[in-house]
Amino acid sequence: MTNILKATNLAFAYNHSIRFDLPDIELRSGEELLVLGKSGSGKTTLLNILGGLLKPHQGEVMVNGKSLYQLEGHALDKFRGEHIGIVFQKPHLLTALNVLENFQMANFFVGREKTSLIEENLKELGILDKKRAKITTLSEGEAQRVSIARALANEPRVILADEPTASLDDTNAEIVIRLLKAQAKRLGAALIVVTHDQRVKNHVSTHVTIGKV
Repeated sequence: MTNILKATNLAFAYNHSIRFDLPDIELRSGEELLVLGKSGSGKTTLLNILGGLLKPHQGEVMVNGKSLYQLEGHALDKFRGEHIGIVFQKPHLLTALNVLENFQMANFFVGREKTSLIEENLKELGILDKKRAKITTLSEGEAQRVSIARALANEPRVILADEPTASLDDTNAEIVIRLLKAQAKRLGAALIVVTHDQRVKNHVSTHVTIGKV
């Protein structure tokens, strides 16, 4: 089975002083990885590199057989929108739009229109009744589910989640992790969760710790 995500020899430095040597990663369809580390260990740096948001100073990232950083500008943005779904710690949702409009915006940027798929995702995540709701009316748990559903709007091959449970209580944290795992399995996507939240270890069997333990 071909690797969906492969990252090798990655390194990145901020201001030429704080250097992160990051782990090699190889994930196939349906596989998952938990990246653990304290604040400042390089977890978010790694996620941003894997997501096409931050070019490494060294190394290569392959997504679905394509070298990510051989792409530039609009080509990179379009490829990321089609193949990579990113769930941030704080949902980056447009508060001027309702839930459904936030998804339609995600589709628009990659030239797709999949309203039926959007509604299917919302139903899977238990928030279909919120599709016309304003973002400001959602609870933290609901907003994070919307963030997950938006990340899945274009059926990505790679799902990256940055501290998705950090601001959630135990009940909602478990719901979010189970939803991420279930949706990755449904799509046949590779899933990476980066976090310092030790609760997540109970749900993802394969993990790596970066930085000083």
